[in-house]
Amino acid sequence: MTRRWALAGALLLALAGCGGEEQASGEAPATTVEATAGGCRQVQEPLPEPEGTEQPPAKILSPSKTYRVVVRTNCGDFTITLAPKLAPQTTASFLELAKNDFYDQTFFHRIVPGFVIQGGDPTATGGGGPGYSTVDEPPSSTRYSNGVVAMAKGGDEPPGTSGSQFFIVTAKDARLPPEYAVIGRVTDGAQAVARIGKLGDPATELPTQLVLVEDMIVKVS
Repeated sequence: MTRRWALAGALLLALAGCGGEEQASGEAPATTVEATAGGCRQVQEPLPEPEGTEQPPAKILSPSKTYRVVVRTNCGDFTITLAPKLAPQTTASFLELAKNDFYDQTFFHRIVPGFVIQGGDPTATGGGGPGYSTVDEPPSSTRYSNGVVAMAKGGDEPPGTSGSQFFIVTAKDARLPPEYAVIGRVTDGAQAVARIGKLGDPATELPTQLVLVEDMIVKVS
């Protein structure tokens, strides 16, 4: 099992044992999705990229500003509003990677219907990252409810360890332990996330159709 795919085992164990806001001014409207298979535009599969060689950001995000990341995909657009107070190092890292086009032409390599969708791996193996990690241990009260955006980690890594891979919860309550740094929530385009969340094989957790991140656009206000 590759390092980032270790999240799959953690999710399954968690289940066995037991991320709307108005669109920001100037923000691009959601992409119109053509009526193709799964309601998504057909796109060409990108070539895998090598492991990243990025550097972690030098500064955390300002608590007086609002940071939104518009994620444009072939299945529609959605917006993530970041929560810097919850994970200062990790939100700064995610925003910097988005600004530097790190996520462009990557795809959601793991889709578990009714649970999570996961992407952010340039190698397309489930084990890739940016070449560094951050740590923001979440509080014990953390809950992973529908729309929460959090970061994947390896099973042997400390709680709150993050690279570039992120997941969005599509379950009402994913019943996960508080081990994954929460970076924000989907505040616009929930219908696109729901559409993507249906395009996975529950048995293999693999996508049944390519869902490509075409671009990420950072909005600061």
